[in-house]
This record gives sequence, C-alpha cells and structure tokens, in this order.
Amino acid sequence: MTNENDLGIVFRKSLGHYTVHTNGQEIDCELSSRLHKQLIYPTADPTSLRHRVQAVREIEHIDPIAIGDQVRFLDAGQGRGLITEILPRRSKLSRPMPVPGQRVFEQVIVSNADQVLTVFAAASPTPKWGLLDRYLVTAEAAGLPSRIIITKMDLANKNETLEKDLDIYRRIGYPIHLVCSSTGDGLEELKQALHGRMSVLIGKSGVGKTSLMNALQPGLGLRVKAVSQGDVGKGRHTTSHLQMFELDFGGMLVDTPGMREFGLWDISSEDLASLFPEMERYVGQCKFGLSCQHDHEPGCAIRKAVVSEQINPYRYQSYLRLREEL
Repeated sequence: MTNENDLGIVFRKSLGHYTVHTNGQEIDCELSSRLHKQLIYPTADPTSLRHRVQAVREIEHIDPIAIGDQVRFLDAGQGRGLITEILPRRSKLSRPMPVPGQRVFEQVIVSNADQVLTVFAAASPTPKWGLLDRYLVTAEAAGLPSRIIITKMDLANKNETLEKDLDIYRRIGYPIHLVCSSTGDGLEELKQALHGRMSVLIGKSGVGKTSLMNALQPGLGLRVKAVSQGDVGKGRHTTSHLQMFELDFGGMLVDTPGMREFGLWDISSEDLASLFPEMERYVGQCKFGLSCQHDHEPGCAIRKAVVSEQINPYRYQSYLRLREEL
C-alpha cells in the first residue's frame, strides 16, 4: 500500500534510477515525469482563483535530483518507489553543464552538504592554486565552508614553495589539513573535522583521493572507485553515477571523481569580489561604489588593499582571471 508521506534521502543515482534511504531501508526509485517540469500556479488570493496550473516551464538543469536531496516518494512495494517531490534544499553545489546543440544548464552536484573538502597533492602533481580558488569561490557562492586538504606530504620536500603558498590561505582563514595516507599523519585531525558532517570531496585525479579515503576508512576508496568505473567523458560521472557513503566514525562523504573542469554557475561579475573573503570587506568602499570592477578604475579600495598587502597579489590576479569568464 502506497503512502504519500514517505520521506527519504537520495544516496545513489545512476542512469535515471535513484536509491533512497528511509528508515534503514533502500528503495530503488524512478522519477515522476512531472518533476521534469515546473508547474506555475496563480499568485492571487486563493478565494478568487482556482488552484489551476497557469503555465508549465522546463526546469533549467540536467537532472532535478541530486545526491543528498530529501525527497517524498510513493512506496510501490518490493523495494521500489516513485519520487514525487524534492524538499527545499538548505544548500546546493552546482556547476554549468553544456548540452550539445542546446544552451548551458545547471548541474547540481550535491545538495544539503555541510562542507567542501578541496584536495591537492603536495607534489606529483604540483598544486594548481588557480583551480583551488575556483573551488573555493564555488563553495562560497553555495554558502558552504571549505577545508583545504594537502595529501602526499611525504613528497613535500619536492615543492619548495608549498608552505609559502599555503600561508596565503591560512591568513584568509581557510582550515588546512596536511596529511599522508601512507604514514597516517594528519588523519585523526581530519576525521574529527568530518565527524557528524556531510562532506564533499573535490579534486582532480592523481592527487591521492583514493588512498586518502582508504586511509580514513579501509576499502572506502575502492568502493567509491567502483561506482564511477566505466564512466567515459568529461564530468559524465556527476550526471550518471554518484553515491554518498557512510563513515564508520560518523558522518557522510560524497566524492566527485574525474572532474577535469569546474565552471562557475550563477555567479555575476558584480558578486565575484564578495566571494573572496579577504576582499569582501572592501566591496562598496570604492570611489565608484558597487559599480567598480576593481581593475583600472581610480579610487578602487580593493586595488589599494593589494598595494598595502592586505590582499595577496596572487589572489587578486586569480580574481581578475575568474572575472573574465563571467
């Protein structure tokens, strides 16, 4: 017998199928066709207009369901169900996804997360701090705190500028975890930061995420790798295969494997400076106020802060590069 009040959380998605956890059970759900559209109802006094659909608008994203979504579903029995409603999200981490022959759509990677974990190796490969800034800006736009995780610390002697580079982010206030999966250094502190939270791992392949996950919880990295194995093409895993995993020491973890590109979604050039925490307090203090682009305008408070070393010049240049995309 179906029950319209059944609620659950989406833990896994794969090719139009969604695994919903509810009351200790896993329900294999499909998506109600009406969730592919937005139904627009009248906004007038309900006594003057019947509750009828006034228009239908296509939802502007690739897949309306994201890992971490709390959903309402109809239980069809035998472990199957139909998702009928997505409850309001308290956060969402998104990126743009171009569709051949169409315009760019929103791709919600994870919803209702508590924090973002950006993962880079101390060396092999050498960190690309511009990519880190892109991750951090995306997290700031989503209202999510970020942690910077540096793996392969046993290779740190191969990167002479590592501590100097990381000090830029320490001064801004981002927590930094220096870990070594082979020796276990830094893992206990990282576990404490993950405990009781839903965390999203972001990092390119080769930075040691699989080893890190195996070190945090034996076999976890291999389980995550098995989920995405066989996916082909840039970023395809985030559309077709993604899963949230329970941590034995408490908390949840979602990996985003193989993301070679990470574009900015729904961020305007006017808002970008406020997504750099060290720049935010200067926004609006320029001679031209909020219309200042913080580039060549006279009386720019942000440029003045760069000259006085209140804002690191590298971060300022990173801001300018990102703004060119918007």
